[in-house]
Amino acid sequence: MPIGFGIVGCGMIAGFHAKAIEHIRGAKIVACYDTYTPGAERFAAANDCRHYAELKELLSDREVQIVTICTPSGAHRDPAVAAARAGKHVVVEKPLEITLARCDAIINACRKNNVKLCTIFPSRFSPVNQALRDALAEGRFGRPTLGDAYTKWWRTQQYYDSGGWRGTWEFDGGGAYMNQAIHSVDLLYCFMGEVAEVTGATATLAHERIEVEDVGVATLRFKSGALGVIEATTAAWPGMLKRLEIHGTEGTAVIEEDSLLVWEFAKKSPKDTSIRRKFMKETESGGGASDPTAISYQGHMRQLKDFIDAIQTGVRPLVDGEEGRKSVEIILAIYKAAWTGRRVELPLKSDPRRPAGSTTGISGRR
Repeated sequence: MPIGFGIVGCGMIAGFHAKAIEHIRGAKIVACYDTYTPGAERFAAANDCRHYAELKELLSDREVQIVTICTPSGAHRDPAVAAARAGKHVVVEKPLEITLARCDAIINACRKNNVKLCTIFPSRFSPVNQALRDALAEGRFGRPTLGDAYTKWWRTQQYYDSGGWRGTWEFDGGGAYMNQAIHSVDLLYCFMGEVAEVTGATATLAHERIEVEDVGVATLRFKSGALGVIEATTAAWPGMLKRLEIHGTEGTAVIEEDSLLVWEFAKKSPKDTSIRRKFMKETESGGGASDPTAISYQGHMRQLKDFIDAIQTGVRPLVDGEEGRKSVEIILAIYKAAWTGRRVELPLKSDPRRPAGSTTGISGRR
């Protein structure tokens, strides 16, 4: 019998989950639910699955073993907690949630009910990023000194106007950092380790009728002593592929989306030539740089395979709830630094509070 998925939230990103599940042997979407019934009906028809009018009905379906949460970011907690209490394993699209308290509620519910939890970060499963992770583990970079992540994307005003939740603190939880650059934040943490402190500045410069930032710059000091920069924007026309740079005393790697631009080490290895040959090629998708639908389902597929394997073997999934929480904490620290104009230390003791009347930070709106 195939392992059954139930999809909660049938918007754009749910389609990528559906495509990924379709390409996993032994997995199948068996049910879906959305508060917008016509959307659930269309998704069910497209994916040959049942649709339910109530979440509790989906959670009562015995064929549903994994529940995937694809609702707006600030509406992840309640269905995720309900799924865990129903004994279902839980997949949550990034971010895990938009506050640390909500992240913890999901993590604790899954732990208490002995179900697995993963947060979707498909970039971690890109083969070129896995090669970089292995090189770091082997010590080939020497002492890491600098890690930089750049997400310079473009989103039209229509993108923000297309959904009432987009660009709001309540449901988006933030702007270019929380919604778009969180993938790069996660990768930078994954490669460079725990963050000790951040500074930040944010602004809203290119879009109207949004509460959140569309431009941001942050500096980081990692616990290792290394430094870093995270730039995030949805106001850079026409949109560029995301870029990650890792530097150390004995090596440098630069990756643009899934393409390797630089792979140089003081101590050469025979496998370097094959790595360059394999990954120094054009990125096959648009990476979401200007079109949020221009991404590949391959990363989702690899991550969902990892999650199914974790369920079947009892091991920990590569990106569990605690790992998913990290990027949220770093971004909230950046927001706090922008709002206060001060350096912020991690870990955060509590969720930062946005000052009354503040939209984006010390740079303000145009």
